[in-house]
Amino acid sequence: MEIVSDIPHQEDCSRLIFECSGHKVEPKMAAELWVKILQHKWVLSEKLGRDVGTSVACLDFIENIETMHQDLHDAEGIQLLKELEAQMVDQSVWETISESQPPKQIVNKRIILPLTAVELARKHSVIPPRTIIFFGPPGTGKTHFVRAIAGILQWWYVEVSPSDLMADGEDRLGANLKTLMEKARNLDEVVFFIDEFEEIAGSRDHASRIDKSITNEFLKQVPLLKREGRRNLLVCATNYIRQLDAALLRPGRFDCIIPVGGLDDQGRRTIFEHYLSNTNRGNVDVDKIVSMIALFTPADIEYLVQKVRQVAFEREYLKGEDYPVTTETFLEMIPHVPPTLTDEIIEEFKQDCAHYTRY
Repeated sequence: MEIVSDIPHQEDCSRLIFECSGHKVEPKMAAELWVKILQHKWVLSEKLGRDVGTSVACLDFIENIETMHQDLHDAEGIQLLKELEAQMVDQSVWETISESQPPKQIVNKRIILPLTAVELARKHSVIPPRTIIFFGPPGTGKTHFVRAIAGILQWWYVEVSPSDLMADGEDRLGANLKTLMEKARNLDEVVFFIDEFEEIAGSRDHASRIDKSITNEFLKQVPLLKREGRRNLLVCATNYIRQLDAALLRPGRFDCIIPVGGLDDQGRRTIFEHYLSNTNRGNVDVDKIVSMIALFTPADIEYLVQKVRQVAFEREYLKGEDYPVTTETFLEMIPHVPPTLTDEIIEEFKQDCAHYTRY
């Protein structure tokens, strides 16, 4: 969606605003206002997940012009959000994470509450974290956690991967990282997520000249981000925390280092039932299935349900009659989905938790 299209003449802007909202605005002021209305249309559409239309955006903007958060309508800020492909995440994502998962309790107490109960946090001199690392085995839901944080806060969500930063070549990664961090420092209420963090912040002990320069750049940029008085979060995720440079893991750069590992029974149940709710199902013994997927990650559970849905789809297509998914369908497919986790991975993760966790 384009934020600003060709701007009509001043008189046309005045007429359009009057037709949309019933408010008369002087032509010169109307032209400037129309640009902001189009910017507001983009913001509102992104938040609601649909195109709200110019009339709705215009009326909403005009009626709330005195109280609206001005930063949202700052042209530069809006353009940055567009360039970064910012998204709004639904608040319901937070509910797909089981309350029994330790990371959810940590995130809620250490991150969400200080950012939402602002006056109480200020009373007790509690400073919300600005920089966070999630670590744990692949597929354990680190990205999902970050999206859930953005959703429950109703902040913009911006995801960046090393491949995005290397789009102009590996030798430009450091410069692109610096540009990204400079943009991040100028935006409020945004969760910036960098995945595969070890690719851009690896240990400098045996690194190449380029890799060392990239890590050095990140070490410089993090304090600059924290120095700004903005309400934003930088969250990085890694499957291999042992590969990160030691300087990043010391207190002072990242406020929290939080493990995201395997699921307990309740965690597996919550995720399994979430995917099962959108499945054409018959009688499914949830307890039995959950007991058989003890080493499954959230990604493994999603993949299992997808395979079961595909089987049901194909069989109904061939038979021409309703084919609801049952316990037997899952039992048939579980052997074809090898779990990501192993006893060795879990043991290594426990060691990493003991050594690196800080919140």
